[in-house]
Amino acid sequence: MIKKIVEKLHLDPPKTLVLGFSLIIFLGALLLTLPVSTVDGLGLHWLDALFTATSATCVTGLVVVDTGTTFTTFGQLVILSLIQIGGLGFMTFATFFALIMRKKISLRERLILQESLNQMSMEGIVRLAKMILVFTALTELIGGVLLSIRFAFDFPLPKAIYFGFFHAISNFNNAGFDLMGEFASLTAYVDDPVVTLVVCLLIILGGIGFMVVSELYDYRQTRRLSLHTKVVLSTTGILVVAGTALIFILEYANPKTLQPLSMMGKVLGSLYQSVTARTAGSNTLNIGDMYQSSLFLIILLMFIGASPGSTGGGIKTTTFATLIGAVVAQMKGKEDVIFFRQRILPHMVYKSLTLTMISLFIVLVMTMVLSITETSARFEMILFEVTSAFATTGLSMGLTPHLTPIGKILIVLTMFAGRVGPLTIAFALAQRKQKEYFRYPKGKITIG
Repeated sequence: MIKKIVEKLHLDPPKTLVLGFSLIIFLGALLLTLPVSTVDGLGLHWLDALFTATSATCVTGLVVVDTGTTFTTFGQLVILSLIQIGGLGFMTFATFFALIMRKKISLRERLILQESLNQMSMEGIVRLAKMILVFTALTELIGGVLLSIRFAFDFPLPKAIYFGFFHAISNFNNAGFDLMGEFASLTAYVDDPVVTLVVCLLIILGGIGFMVVSELYDYRQTRRLSLHTKVVLSTTGILVVAGTALIFILEYANPKTLQPLSMMGKVLGSLYQSVTARTAGSNTLNIGDMYQSSLFLIILLMFIGASPGSTGGGIKTTTFATLIGAVVAQMKGKEDVIFFRQRILPHMVYKSLTLTMISLFIVLVMTMVLSITETSARFEMILFEVTSAFATTGLSMGLTPHLTPIGKILIVLTMFAGRVGPLTIAFALAQRKQKEYFRYPKGKITIG
């Protein structure tokens, strides 16, 4: 259906991506308003249905109603389907069905797929889509089996299997939806090594980007990694370790979070919050009970987000690394940003700065507007919620279920902008490189 609409309207890839996500959200919201979707048999209110469908499709995880107690199995499966489609991109699924039916992938479809996967070239794009589908299926299968085995100790076997695969798919796609009930997420498993390590691994694998995964898989033959992969892996490692250490230190004496736990529980709780802050959304510590210093750290981690071409959001690890590299180079009096003995081109630095400033502008504007509409909420709660929505993280201090109707609409727009906006901006910037036939004379201004 999307393909026919695109052909009739002659839309370019960025507009196709926006239209595709919009239609999926609309259809998902329509299904969630049906009586069969909710336990009470009344269906979800249209605004709550729109919010939930947007959160699922944009793999965010913010919820206005509890997923585990509000929705029937049908409603939960609708949400799970939206998470899977939204996480991998609708064009990836369209390519999958086209390959099954042995249809040729057209140039237009390859361009849209390129946009959907945030790639700068169409070379090998269909092969990458195949790899994504296979890798996703295997990862979610293994994660689902491991979680099912662990949950079997707490639930009847059918429920344990259902819970295991639901949470595996949700967390691999960095969505953060859960079925535990009462907005509890995975807090009951804060010191459980199996749940913590399996879910953390799922989040990381879904967040490092499929191009990185492809290179790691091919490393046995190529024996080389691109600069992109090296920057993603090193930045991800540094953020996870630094985030874990800082949360451990900041929350160590907090009687509502880490203090009651054993040493292993403290480490596992700190690790989980550090990993999930990078756009996953599930949590094992009660976010609202954390100290303000920890919450500010999580806001920073959420804003940075995952890596390009992944299921996560944020400004991305490579953008953050490029900006830090530019600052370091400037402080050392050097003109070039150097990573692993390779020079980052100036236009990539400008692109990183542009993407970061646009993202920061959206977060600040939405925070200011919500400060007007949500008069009963504290400022840090609003900033946290907006950053979580824009970075498609899904962590919450408890404000989302109490948002006003206007507040819900604003968060919906923020989630949509966070999922589609930066990706589309990055693609548009890459396509608008124009040759300049003259240059203006140099000018000087005072900085600082």
